[in-house]
Amino acid sequence: MDMKRRDLLRGLSLASIFLGSSKLIASTFEKPFTSPRLQFSVNAYSFNSLLSSGEMTFFDMMDFAADLGLNAVDLTGYYFADYPKVPDDQTLFQLKKKALELGLNIPWTGIRNNFVSPDKASRKADIEMISNWLQVSSKLGASIMRIYPGRGEHEGFSREEVKKWMVEDFKKCAENAQELGVIAAMQHHNDFLFEADEVIDILKKVDSEWFGLILDIGSLRQGDPYQEIAKLAPYANYWFIKELVYVDEVAEPVNMKKIAAILKDINYTGYISFESLTEGDPKQIVSSMFNEFKTAYEEL
Repeated sequence: MDMKRRDLLRGLSLASIFLGSSKLIASTFEKPFTSPRLQFSVNAYSFNSLLSSGEMTFFDMMDFAADLGLNAVDLTGYYFADYPKVPDDQTLFQLKKKALELGLNIPWTGIRNNFVSPDKASRKADIEMISNWLQVSSKLGASIMRIYPGRGEHEGFSREEVKKWMVEDFKKCAENAQELGVIAAMQHHNDFLFEADEVIDILKKVDSEWFGLILDIGSLRQGDPYQEIAKLAPYANYWFIKELVYVDEVAEPVNMKKIAAILKDINYTGYISFESLTEGDPKQIVSSMFNEFKTAYEEL
């Protein structure tokens, strides 16, 4: 057999192998991927006393998250020095650098505001503060920032009147959020909005893709919390899982199997953040919640 003929046959043989492999690869990638891709984070409030006293820093929290095997950290605004004044860029960039070194994301930030207050000037100042912290979020690379409905007295005004101006305030926040590419998301927080239907009503009235929901499983305390959580689940952009839920205002340990089943049922893809509020070692509590949830989810 001459050299040219042998090379030709060899080439055809390799081509058939390559084409067969290509078909195999193509068929593998053509299969739709339907499994949820959950990402896990920890909320800074879990370490409230330690961060407030200076015994712990955001860098320490990042080390803990990486060691535990989490994907991310939630950096709450009021643990930055001089809050509500925004941090300088170098402070933010050092946090981004540390997160990169540890293979972590910073998907979330959060601040305090009060849109329940009848004082229009106070609410306007909060909208401006939120806008400033949306810029902070953008610099950190966070995709979502927590804001509150608010709390406190509203003497002389009905709940419906409060909701009306609250919706307008949230709409303005959503406009600012769109400009910066960071979702302004409401954490219902059991301060003014107590039931799932109330929360959904606000979301629908604001009606913006840049206004979202952070589902706080510990802040639905009327009736059956799991039914309320299931109502809100389709609207949630981010989840806070805590160690306690409340059945008709009475605290009990969270049933991770029920939470996992709700998430599985809606095929949730996104971040779940663990937040400890009870007494004890927060590292141990967060670690326990994380492992218990993973086990419950994987068993479904």
